[in-house]
Amino acid sequence: MKLLEYQAKQQFAAAGIPVPAGRLARTPAEAAAAARVLGRVAVKAQVPIGGRGKAGGIAVVETPDDAEREAARILAMDIRGYPVRSVWCETGLEIDSELYLGITLDRDRRRMAIIFSAAGGMEIEQVAEEAPEKIAKLWPDPFVGPQAFEVREMVFAALRHAPQLRAQVLAVQVASLTQKLYSLAVSLDAMTCEINPLVLTPDGQLIAADGKLEVDENAHYRHRALALELAQDATGDDGRTGDDPFEVEAERRGLTYVHLDGDVGVIGNGAGLVMNTLDLVKQHGGDPADFLDVGGGASAEKVRNSLEMVLLDPRVRGVFINIFGGITRGDEVATGVIAARDQLRITKPLVVRMTGTREEEGRALLEEAGITPAISATEAAQKIVALTRDSA
Repeated sequence: MKLLEYQAKQQFAAAGIPVPAGRLARTPAEAAAAARVLGRVAVKAQVPIGGRGKAGGIAVVETPDDAEREAARILAMDIRGYPVRSVWCETGLEIDSELYLGITLDRDRRRMAIIFSAAGGMEIEQVAEEAPEKIAKLWPDPFVGPQAFEVREMVFAALRHAPQLRAQVLAVQVASLTQKLYSLAVSLDAMTCEINPLVLTPDGQLIAADGKLEVDENAHYRHRALALELAQDATGDDGRTGDDPFEVEAERRGLTYVHLDGDVGVIGNGAGLVMNTLDLVKQHGGDPADFLDVGGGASAEKVRNSLEMVLLDPRVRGVFINIFGGITRGDEVATGVIAARDQLRITKPLVVRMTGTREEEGRALLEEAGITPAISATEAAQKIVALTRDSA
C-alpha cells in the first residue's frame, strides 16, 4: 500500500511531525482556490513514484491564476506510466538547507534502519554513490526504539562535512523528530517511511517538505481502517490510488503478481522457478513484463485467469509459461492454456515449457492446438524472445 505524498503527510501531521499547510485539488479551479487561501504555493503532482520534479510535475507559483494554469498542465500529464489525477497545493517554504531522514527495513540485519543525510532533495542512492560521507545510519534495538543519544551521534556523524549547519542544535531537533517517525513506521508496518527533503527554514524549523510512506502488503489486514480511510479519500474506484493498477487487479483476483517494465509476460508455478524464468528471459535478450506465480496445483481455471491478468498489460507481446509438474499435471495446464487462448481470443505468441507429471501428454495437446511447446526452459526463453521480437 503506497501512500501518495499528501496521504503520507496526513500521517506525519497526526504523528506530530511538522508539514506545510496544503490542500488537495482535482481540478485547476480547486488549485486556484487553494492558492487564494495559502498564498505562494507549490503545485505537486500526486503519483506514487519519484522524479516528479524532473518530469515537470512540480511548480512553485505566486498567484491563483498561475496555480490554475500550472495545475491544468500537470493534471494533463502522465508521469512514468501514472496519470496525474490530483495535485497537492501547499504553502511555499523558505529554505535554508535540505536534509534527508528516512526509515526502511534492513533485511540483512532484520531490523529497521534509520538513515540521515545532510544532502537532502536528491535520491539517497545517488548520495550514497557520490558522497557517502554525508550519510549516517542507525539500527536501533527493536525492543526499545531509537534513543535520543543514538540519534544525536548519527546526526553529528552526518554533519561532519557540513560545517555550515549547527549540529548541536539540529541534533536535538532531529532526535525528537526521528523518534516520532520511527513510532509511525513501526505502527504502520512500513517498509519505507521517508522525508526528502527535510527542510531547515531560516528561522531554524524542521519541516517535512515531501513524504514517502509504503505499508508492507503482508500487513494490510492490520490496517483495514487506514485502507478504508484512503479509499474514502481516493480519486479512483478501487480506493488504492498509490498502488500499481495491475497489482491491485491481481490482488483482487487472488494472484501473486508483480508488475515489471518489459514486454514478455511470465507465468510459472513456484517463486523460485518464476525468478529463474525472469533471469532466462533477460539472459536471452528479452525484458520480463511481470512476475506471476500460480502456485502449486494450478488448475485450468487458474491458468486461464493468470493469462488474462498478464495480457491486461498492453505492452505484453507474448507470454512464457514455465511449469514444473509435481502436484500440477501437465495435461491440465495445457488444457487451461488452450481454453484461455480460445476464450480470450489470444493472438499473441505463447510458449509453454512443462516438465514432470504428464508432461508428454501436455506437450502433445499444445502441439495439436498450435501452441509452441518446449522441453527445456532455455529453449522456451529463446523461442519467446524471438517471437516477441518478430511481433514488434
